[in-house]
Amino acid sequence: MIEPKDAKPFPAEGVAVVAGASGGIGAALRAQLESHSDRLRVIGLSRRGDPPLDVTDEDSIRAAAEWVDREAGEVRLVIDATGFLHNDEFGPEKTWSQLDPDHLAKAFAVNASGPALLMKHFLPLLPKKGKSVFATLSARVGSIGDNRLGGWYSYRASKAALNQFVRTASIELRRSAKDAVCVALHPGTVDTGLSAPFGKQGLKVRAPDIAARELLAVISDLEAADSGAFLDYRGETVPW
Repeated sequence: MIEPKDAKPFPAEGVAVVAGASGGIGAALRAQLESHSDRLRVIGLSRRGDPPLDVTDEDSIRAAAEWVDREAGEVRLVIDATGFLHNDEFGPEKTWSQLDPDHLAKAFAVNASGPALLMKHFLPLLPKKGKSVFATLSARVGSIGDNRLGGWYSYRASKAALNQFVRTASIELRRSAKDAVCVALHPGTVDTGLSAPFGKQGLKVRAPDIAARELLAVISDLEAADSGAFLDYRGETVPW
């Protein structure tokens, strides 16, 4: 196994916010950041946290952003590690005959609308000068150009919508904070509850701590010119 490069995570100081910090990747990202620097304050947000944050509830997003702005300090990094693929009621569709409006609504609420509302309330917290990053976890299956297998309608479409939100928000962000970066990142298949049912289907599955180190290495290397990009955990561009 090739170990990810040992880059210093960005930022070295200030405030880093991880939304979805109770999930597998979110918890690993939070732990990696917390171990990095005693000058970096890491805030993990989740539905069971304090303040609580639920990406399907804009009031909770607004309240969490206001709390961070009031209590935390200068925000240099926001990572959105939320996402929905399946639960006891819904699973990835294998055919269009399985399309269900409630499933579609759930997928878009968590994977697209929720992150867009995070951008709405957290992008204004990024400083006007100096590097700052808003990174949201997308997925390669959200790539339209890379779709060769079909299926997974709700997940694919909602992640494609997320990518468009990122691209559009990055253009507006550049007008107010020219050094800021807004990107979509594909973490690969990670050994979490989200991917658990699919780990035996020939997919390369990696441990959350490895995935977190790889993602933070990519974030560390980001420059303003990368804003609006869709990148994988190796820093390589994923087709739209």
